[in-house]
Amino acid sequence: MPTNALTPSEVIYTSPYKSVHLPRRSIFTHMLGASAVPGIIGGFPAHYPAFIDAVSGASLSRVQLRTLCLQLAHSLLNPPAALAPLHGRPVPTPPTVLIFSPNSLAWPVMLLGAVAAGYRATLANSAYTSTELAHQYTDSQAHLILAYPPLVPVVRKMLKSLGIDGAEINRRIVVADTTWLTGAPELEPGKPAALKGLTRLSELIGRGELVQEVAFPGALADSTVYLCYSSGTTGKPKGVETTHFNITSLLEILRPAFPPLKIGPERGAKGEVVKAYQDALFGVLPFYHIYGAIKLLQYPLSRGVPSVILAKFDPERFCWAVQKYRPTIALIVPPILVVFAKHPAVEKYDMSSLETMFSGAAPLGADLVSAVRKRFLEHGNTVVITQGYGLTETSPTTLLLPKEYALEHVGTTGFLLPNLEARLVSEENGEKTTDIPGAGELWIRGPTVMKGYLNNASATENSITPDGWFKTGDVAVRDKDGYYTIVDRRKELIKYKGFQVPPAELESVLLQHPQIADAAVIGVESKEEATELPRAYVVKAAPDDSLTPAAVQEFVAGRVAQHKKLRGGVVFVDVIPKSAAGKILRRELRERAKTEVVEGRVVRAKL
Repeated sequence: MPTNALTPSEVIYTSPYKSVHLPRRSIFTHMLGASAVPGIIGGFPAHYPAFIDAVSGASLSRVQLRTLCLQLAHSLLNPPAALAPLHGRPVPTPPTVLIFSPNSLAWPVMLLGAVAAGYRATLANSAYTSTELAHQYTDSQAHLILAYPPLVPVVRKMLKSLGIDGAEINRRIVVADTTWLTGAPELEPGKPAALKGLTRLSELIGRGELVQEVAFPGALADSTVYLCYSSGTTGKPKGVETTHFNITSLLEILRPAFPPLKIGPERGAKGEVVKAYQDALFGVLPFYHIYGAIKLLQYPLSRGVPSVILAKFDPERFCWAVQKYRPTIALIVPPILVVFAKHPAVEKYDMSSLETMFSGAAPLGADLVSAVRKRFLEHGNTVVITQGYGLTETSPTTLLLPKEYALEHVGTTGFLLPNLEARLVSEENGEKTTDIPGAGELWIRGPTVMKGYLNNASATENSITPDGWFKTGDVAVRDKDGYYTIVDRRKELIKYKGFQVPPAELESVLLQHPQIADAAVIGVESKEEATELPRAYVVKAAPDDSLTPAAVQEFVAGRVAQHKKLRGGVVFVDVIPKSAAGKILRRELRERAKTEVVEGRVVRAKL
């Protein structure tokens, strides 16, 4: 409820949930800390499963995970000769490791092993090109890269581009192999020549073990632990400094609103164990994205239930895994629901175990929810589809629609989580933030708001007010019952299937083309794919028919990750609309896009 009768932008809203206790300690201690009670790890029995690899069926119990993490932490602090000394190269304090890998059973070992050592971890998109990776590697000052075997050539190319020689390259890469965990051959083993001379993750296990993790008690919990990279409206992606306290706070404030979890083994009529768990979470959210890193990797671990790991989304494999492992909660993004609305795999496999599908990373429309739920109901599954809202800068979740209200409030992003405050700011510094009645830019304050942007004080100052309000850039409305709905975005960021695509970055790439004089990029809605698609408006440097939309798309595609491709098409224009100050008037381009239709790779005006 509002705390004062102030102007609409000054009203401070709080959560309908009571505030919860927020401990100050390491993330590792919070989830996998040892107990005075024998056989208890992080508050739950040590033998409970923590992670299950969907393809191989291999699993890690809580005690196995803790042991492996402490062994990796020991090797990070006492590296083998192949990794140290680093020829006098200064290593920042605390050191930072970069994880460059799709989801695997090795991920929680790598991430939490780094945390146990007191290190920072920066999480890189496994689709990055060497150029994109170079920015994150240098900006984060990472000293070691844990790379999935097929991605090692990208890492080698990146390090060479920075002027690093072959011998030193071998000291900076650890191959994130997985066979030692799964017992199965690598799905993508990588080229042997690229892996020659490199240390493997498996070689860092069993060399010793820390007695306990680096603890970060009290004020030390405000130390940065994760550096996920968030794309802003200008410049290159920025490193978000997320602290131990940010994450442990998020894990605790999620609990009142997230679907309740049944913890422990499933038992038969005579009390015998028929399955090692009752509830399990499942999804293909990439662990390098904070949504996957928290909701799929760390939240279930903090609650004593297992997470089933699958590297990437394939409808057949996804539905097969649901049938095999019987998870009760699936974490998804809207494009997955688009597939579920039509794909025959939904009818081919038994998906009746799913009780909740939780969507995030992009807005979820009511029509899509209704279509998917109707299809599941036709096959006897009463699954509830709900969603939440958050950002990398807020660790991430701030709003969540509880399962019990999902049907009657479909399309909203739910309530504000406990211990958080919100404002809806419709005017800032004399500038209107939105023309939508009753709406305002959502500002969030609370223990999950990031420390700031790494090496970027000006960006931090522009995003966080002196009294702690983070400006999300998203425009929301709030109804009388406290439900929030995101209705627009003040920032210019494009969201393609949950991934961030900064227009400024694509514009910079376009302007490298010798035949392009000016360019602007916007996101255009695709109802078929339930996402935004990047579209470029391009001014030719000179009249030249050799520069075609397809040629521009191919030029960009060779320089960016898959999710940044110009899937929305390319439009040639005489001039890019700009303000007197030179700012691109994207709103004018978005209005223009409403009158255009894409035919293959060609964008034409609607008739």
